[in-house]
Amino acid sequence: MYQPLADKIRPQTLDDVVGQKALLGEGGVLRRIIDSGQIPNMIFYGPSGIGKTTVASIIARQTQRRLYRLNATTASIQDIRAVVDELDTFLTPNGALVYLDEIQYFNKKQQQSLLECIESGKITLIASTTENPYFYIYGAVLSRCTVFEFQPVEPQELARAVERAFRLALEGRAVAVEEDVMRTISESCGGDVRKALNAVELLTGGAPDGGAITAEDAKAVAQRSNMRFDRDGDAHYDILSAFHKSIRGSDPDAAVHYLARLLEGGDMISAARRLLVIAAEDVGLAYPQAMPVVKACVDAAFQLGLPEARLPLAEAALVLATAPKSNSATVAIEAALADVRGGDVGEIPAGLRDAHYQGAAKLGRGLTYQFPHDYPNHWVQQQYLPDALQSCRYYDFGPNKNEQAAKNYWEKVKRP
Repeated sequence: MYQPLADKIRPQTLDDVVGQKALLGEGGVLRRIIDSGQIPNMIFYGPSGIGKTTVASIIARQTQRRLYRLNATTASIQDIRAVVDELDTFLTPNGALVYLDEIQYFNKKQQQSLLECIESGKITLIASTTENPYFYIYGAVLSRCTVFEFQPVEPQELARAVERAFRLALEGRAVAVEEDVMRTISESCGGDVRKALNAVELLTGGAPDGGAITAEDAKAVAQRSNMRFDRDGDAHYDILSAFHKSIRGSDPDAAVHYLARLLEGGDMISAARRLLVIAAEDVGLAYPQAMPVVKACVDAAFQLGLPEARLPLAEAALVLATAPKSNSATVAIEAALADVRGGDVGEIPAGLRDAHYQGAAKLGRGLTYQFPHDYPNHWVQQQYLPDALQSCRYYDFGPNKNEQAAKNYWEKVKRP
């Protein structure tokens, strides 16, 4: 029966696992827990293909427990209860370890049904998820589990697995492997061990005896596989966050890098929306013209469509990254909203109230209002905030050239 290469060389001990040195290296917290034999309920969080299932299997083997592997996309709580029914039998003399893959696909009721099983200590649960557990796993389950985050495997670590896979797959065969092949695969699979091993399997399976595996072959097999992008997952939001923070931090190189990752993932909408937000939130009054510039670029991008849309969007990203920054408008509106939401509103001064109706004068509406355009410099001293908020100050001029120019102008106009 066919057995994938990734399964053939699956590590049997913790020392064989590539990557995850912070967790599984000498002194790593997860390794110390495993070596102690006292295994708590755990959640393994991280992208696919980086060893979560492998580590769970090693734990079961090292602690001599029977491993039950379930996937939340097809399993039900009845499957968990079926495991419990086998406990205290000759099938599970040392207890059972249930590995529940993709736990985020269990709904709230199903996740809560796990509690009776794990609280009693009858089973040890190791759940895995590619999504942020703090978003997708309910608090009652989280509070009873320890979360360990697995990271994509670094290329130098991944190279160990790739080299071993080539050695096994080509054992007894006369196939040459060019020098750059292993490096290309190790660097092109985004830290995903399974993806790298699948690439090796494809290359070796299609190589004739007496032939050679070239770097071009490796590039063809591994192309476009080094980027993780899920429009509804963590990777998507991580890229968006990095994109926004890079522009806020005035790094044009990082800005276009993360823009490229969004566009390569086909998500032009999120990139365009975030650019418009940044123009208002982070550039703001330091360069108010940024908003119409970015809006024009976004409109042009949607008229053009990809791939040409990359050009106006890149222009917008670079304009924002290299523009002076000010968040004074953001601070002002957040402070005002805090007062409004807290009930600090007060009565609108009578002079500012609507006076465009018959009988407004009898109510005192608008009688004391002074029309600023009738005065020098189009300004006159009068009260605008409610009495209860007269001392409030929401807006402070930013230190940039544009806002300081406005500040100096109004200080001259309002000078007694």
